[in-house]
Amino acid sequence: MTEDRISSTHPQIPPTTEEARLTRLRLLRSRRVGAITYHRLMREYGTAQTALEALPDIARTAGVSRYTPTSTEDAERELNTGRALGARPLFFGEAEYPRLLAETPDAPPMVWTLGRAELLNTPCVAVIGARNASSLGQRMARRLGQELGEAGLTVVSGLARGIDAAAHEAALETGTIAVYAGGLSRPYPAKNNQLAEEISEKGLCLSEQPPTMEPRARHFPARNRIISGLVRAVVVVEAAAKSGSLLTARIALDQSRDVLAVPGHPFDARAAGANILIRDGALLVRDAADVLEALNTLPMRMPAPKDTPIIPLDTPTTPPRSLRETAALHSEILTRLGPSPLSEDQLNRDLSIRAHDLTAALLDLEMDGKVTRLAGGLLSKT
Repeated sequence: MTEDRISSTHPQIPPTTEEARLTRLRLLRSRRVGAITYHRLMREYGTAQTALEALPDIARTAGVSRYTPTSTEDAERELNTGRALGARPLFFGEAEYPRLLAETPDAPPMVWTLGRAELLNTPCVAVIGARNASSLGQRMARRLGQELGEAGLTVVSGLARGIDAAAHEAALETGTIAVYAGGLSRPYPAKNNQLAEEISEKGLCLSEQPPTMEPRARHFPARNRIISGLVRAVVVVEAAAKSGSLLTARIALDQSRDVLAVPGHPFDARAAGANILIRDGALLVRDAADVLEALNTLPMRMPAPKDTPIIPLDTPTTPPRSLRETAALHSEILTRLGPSPLSEDQLNRDLSIRAHDLTAALLDLEMDGKVTRLAGGLLSKT
């Protein structure tokens, strides 16, 4: 049984059969199809099967010959491997898919979950920071993790050494979500394997990558947008001036999340990033009470009713760009950028497009390694 065709303006209906799941996974894992492209294809073609059939022609138009989508056998192999680990695939549109994440323009079309999937639709806060954290920074992360958990919040982080691990450990008993850069069978770093196992038993481990995928450099920015996408606020505890934590904070702001930071000594390079965030307007955090006070000023979002499919709340009022228009925009951005840094605001003015469209296109190019982000909102061609 194939998926019923839906209009390009209708939200994605959840897959209800194994065949529908296989078809969506085939589309997602096909070459040059990332999250944003997947959603565009689903909007334009209505079903994953129709989009799969159109892919070779789309690739040929883009100058790619001999294009073959991912096979049914490869998709079946991934599903069987994940389920053998005890993990469950959760597709965009299903009732348990996290509502906040569904609102982001590049929401993962499918995530693998291992553990308590119900945590995805509880009020969540991210606690992130430096891998080489000081003992004081780790102490602060543990205190925040414990007190935020006791207040009924689920603590989200990236399973890295230092701040991430400290926050996870402190929130194990109350609820924590670890977002992997690689697949669920490849927690990173290996030092945190035991912690990952405990989280899978008491909390939730989450990944958008195939279960056996080794984490690569390009996976970490993608993981970071999931961390911020799941939460109502991001708290940074120690971060260098150029770090993944600051990238997560920038993505969080693009997603309209609150960003908070714990101040540090100006002579400590590990605190430079957090101090920069505070200088630029992030809320200063002294303890969990400051975080809770900030969250009380935000409207609480309730989980979707169990049988209700997820509908993104930020659907653009103007029609989405087609794949050809998107490719043309990518080309124009790369033409305007060079080795000399250019501000994102200036690029937006030069192109005269919606900020939402530019943000999505830049994220595509950044994940492809074609654009580099620099401090101060600057961009350059890689």
